[in-house]
Amino acid sequence: MKNKIEEYNEYREKMNEKIIAGSNKVIKRFFNLDTNAYMDGVLDTKTKEMLGLVSSMVLRCDDCIKHHLINSHKNGLTTEELFEIFAIANLVGGSIVIPHTRRALEFWEEIENNVE
Repeated sequence: MKNKIEEYNEYREKMNEKIIAGSNKVIKRFFNLDTNAYMDGVLDTKTKEMLGLVSSMVLRCDDCIKHHLINSHKNGLTTEELFEIFAIANLVGGSIVIPHTRRALEFWEEIENNVE
């Protein structure tokens, strides 16, 4: 049985391949821009992923939240740091962010429990 992380990653990869296969130049450029934006620069990748996570929570995009949780974890985010991110996201976004915080914590626990 697949865990939530595997399901998310497989679905994302499958659908991204289909989208890219559509050969739309604007979409391809946007995907490339998104990939390059999170590379180390003046800000390191971990910081950029944390910013992406706060933004995704405020915008209430569960897929984006999962993506940034996975990448933040890969870049060394701790649970203590995660809760500070939750605090900022809820402060900026208001109580509407609480359900996303619940799902984000649930997914984070899944990540933590499936670390190789």
